[in-house]
Amino acid sequence: MFDKLTQIWKAKDLRNKVLFVLGMLVVFRIAAHIPIPGVNQAALKSLFASNQILGLMNLFSGGGMETFSIVMMGVAPYITSSIIFQLLGMIVPTIEEMQKEESGRQKINMWTRWLTLPLGILQSYGMITLLRRSSAGILGNISPMDFGAILITITAGTMLLMWIGELISEQKIGNGISLLIFAGIVSALPQMVQQVIVSFDQTQLFMLIGFVIITLITVVGVVIINEGQRNIPVQYARQIRGNRTFGGTSTHLPLRVNMAGVIPIIFAISVVLFPSMIAQFLIHARTPWIAAAANGTISLFNNQLFYGIVYFLMVFAFTYFYTEVIFHPAQIAENLQKQGGFIPGIRPGKTTSDYLSDTTHKIILVGALFLGLIAVLPLIMRYFTGVQAFAVGGTSLLIVVSVVIETVKQIESQLTMREYDGL
Repeated sequence: MFDKLTQIWKAKDLRNKVLFVLGMLVVFRIAAHIPIPGVNQAALKSLFASNQILGLMNLFSGGGMETFSIVMMGVAPYITSSIIFQLLGMIVPTIEEMQKEESGRQKINMWTRWLTLPLGILQSYGMITLLRRSSAGILGNISPMDFGAILITITAGTMLLMWIGELISEQKIGNGISLLIFAGIVSALPQMVQQVIVSFDQTQLFMLIGFVIITLITVVGVVIINEGQRNIPVQYARQIRGNRTFGGTSTHLPLRVNMAGVIPIIFAISVVLFPSMIAQFLIHARTPWIAAAANGTISLFNNQLFYGIVYFLMVFAFTYFYTEVIFHPAQIAENLQKQGGFIPGIRPGKTTSDYLSDTTHKIILVGALFLGLIAVLPLIMRYFTGVQAFAVGGTSLLIVVSVVIETVKQIESQLTMREYDGL
């Protein structure tokens, strides 16, 4: 480990990249602690502590939502914009073709940035309205001028984080958006440890030991699932041209257990959050049955059992859905056939495509169950311990471990590239 750090420090350009990324993360954390004036901070923290869904949103905003900071929406609008264009790639043939070319991908990235602005305005408006109509009196009575100023400030904060994320990604030592979420999660660790120490007594010793053991098991499980893959053997046909022989090599096609990463959890949060947010706007409706339905919806999603079951099923379903979006067995089978490759015992063409599809569905079953379990792990821990501070953030651990693995791999690849440059 220390040898790697020494190599990074000795490589001047790589050292500058690391320092630049750390500097950008510091800027992000400073912005996350700049609150918007006129907010009842105590009432806001109480609301987020009592609402599991808002707690998940606060997770992806890096804690900025809980403090009503200028970057309270985090990178959520940018993530939503990216997801929209990924889904459009499945529906619109033109966008699907653009995704295969570098120039097309650059244009899609530009459109993604443009769409982030209206989505940031829309999501900021919804969140401000939700907090204004909450019974906690977080914002109180604000004038239309103040409302507009807050809306512009929050949207500008989102665009700032999008820009910072892309600057980090350009350094090629990690995904900028993922690192921003990672920094927000890690920054909450000292406060969590402080809560555990303050509320700790000798009767909770075994509970604390159990919490540490479950956390370690979760981290190991995340690493195994993230790195787990099934290697499908691929054989290339031998070609003879004159006195020379080409091909005839053997390789493998890796099928990962968790191809979707944390995207299914992000999808599921958006879907689970939607009914409650709509209901918040309708609880004061003049029509009695609409107000009653809104209150019933809010009460239903506040039920931890119902919320946990729906959340688990959504994560499970979206894991399969997103895998279908990013993995195309027919295209892989076609490319293998064009290159003279085949899977031993499987006929090329549609038979290969069906085999890859069936195999993927079986492998993804494990990944989908694991992601679903990780998502509801905090609810399970809270049910058995009854202590809020002991609730293991399964989603947080998944994001942290995934980002660390990805960043370390990119840094190691750059170190390896420099070794070859030296030769």
